[in-house]
Amino acid sequence: MPIVVIGLSHHTSPVEMRERFAFAEAKIPESLQRLRSNGTADEAVILSTCNRVELYAVTANADGSTFEALRQFLVDSCGYRGPLNDEIYKLGEPQSVEHLFKVACGLDSMVLGETEILGQLKTAYRLALEHHHTGSRLNKAFQRAFNVAKQIRTETNIQRGSVSVGSVAVELAEKIFSALHDRQVMVLGAGETSEKTARALLSRGARSILVSNRSHDRAEALARELGGRDVHFGEWAVEFERIDIVISSTAAPHYILDRAKLEPVMKLRKNRPLLLIDIAVPRDIEPEVNFLENVYLYNIDDLQAIADDSLKQRRAEIARCEAIIREKARALLGAERHSRLTPGSRPAFGHE
Repeated sequence: MPIVVIGLSHHTSPVEMRERFAFAEAKIPESLQRLRSNGTADEAVILSTCNRVELYAVTANADGSTFEALRQFLVDSCGYRGPLNDEIYKLGEPQSVEHLFKVACGLDSMVLGETEILGQLKTAYRLALEHHHTGSRLNKAFQRAFNVAKQIRTETNIQRGSVSVGSVAVELAEKIFSALHDRQVMVLGAGETSEKTARALLSRGARSILVSNRSHDRAEALARELGGRDVHFGEWAVEFERIDIVISSTAAPHYILDRAKLEPVMKLRKNRPLLLIDIAVPRDIEPEVNFLENVYLYNIDDLQAIADDSLKQRRAEIARCEAIIREKARALLGAERHSRLTPGSRPAFGHE
């Protein structure tokens, strides 16, 4: 039974479309159960991040009808009714396994070589594993992907320079303000990406960090770690008069900041520049705020231009990384074929 991949990413679709397909983490186990119950897949993992929504599945075959059923599952899960052309891609073996390895290594990321995707992939796999939606094939493939990512990280220079969305966001802030030592920062959403961004801002000299999160306990804990101050989620807007930079990455299903809410605040600020970096998918900030004077809004796709600068110094490492990935994918698939053909043989990798 082959491993297949179907999904969409920043390579094939803009954030406006990706946010329509995004899965809330709490809904993923139920969605996986539905997919397996209807017989479309025997095993499955859903990866949903700001840059991609992908379904990794073990199916009876990798023909057109299988991919159409998986595609329809994605469309039905998000309720998307718009046109679709080449936004959704589909991969069978060995390309599906090689793609998984590339994702784990950060080779398919907006910021080439970034490390956050590995943690997100581990979380997606663990969620499926804990709810018993993976089996022998995906367990081996994902465990090997994590090992390959470690090898790539230690044996190549693919991660030189800015290697995360957070660090790129900090570079953008420095371009807007030239220096961060007298700037006050607010972080909306206390997840992993927000935390790394906040730490990067502090390391570059930001004056103070305010943290607001729907779970106030988490906001308190992160603010304490960063030497900052927590703000109740319902009260963060009152702090805007003193804020210079906002990093927003909540899991809200709708805009938490729009033009109507921000416009009167800008008058209180006497129109001092305000940098808004929206790294959430779905987006947290209404695009219309960009039309306000002295407001600079950047979403996840806007960070691509800065990421391209770091990409130049990593291009030489891509061929080396891809050669390692092809070798490891062939080894995994070859060992599994040998195991299936050898009576009584034991699995070659990982745990079932």
